[in-house]
Amino acid sequence: MEKAKWRDVTSTFTESQRYYKDTYLEISEVLDDVIEVSIFSSNTSPYEIYVAYGKMNGIIYTNANEGYKLRESVKGALFNEYMANGKSKGPSNDFIERFSKKFNLEYPMDLYFNFNLGGDDDDIY
Repeated sequence: MEKAKWRDVTSTFTESQRYYKDTYLEISEVLDDVIEVSIFSSNTSPYEIYVAYGKMNGIIYTNANEGYKLRESVKGALFNEYMANGKSKGPSNDFIERFSKKFNLEYPMDLYFNFNLGGDDDDIY
């Protein structure tokens, strides 16, 4: 079986697309177009590592000093699961549970719903 490789897709985002709330997309990588791991930096809040693999997606919050090292650990765990399952399109439920606990994967609501449908936050109330 051919070994999978991570591919940097950061350049596929425009500069304006790389800004999200108070974060900035530093690096976005995909593995066989099945798994995505991205890291977002911020001057005012924690760094965010976005993870998407099949039905598992969420954010791991970290600090600037640990962010890139943690990102490599996350990529390693995802790669190992992917290869162990014959390049499966999605992780097992057991893996999701172990991964979520180990890396404190969170599922913030704004990942799925954009409550600000235009205008300033002040316009909501």
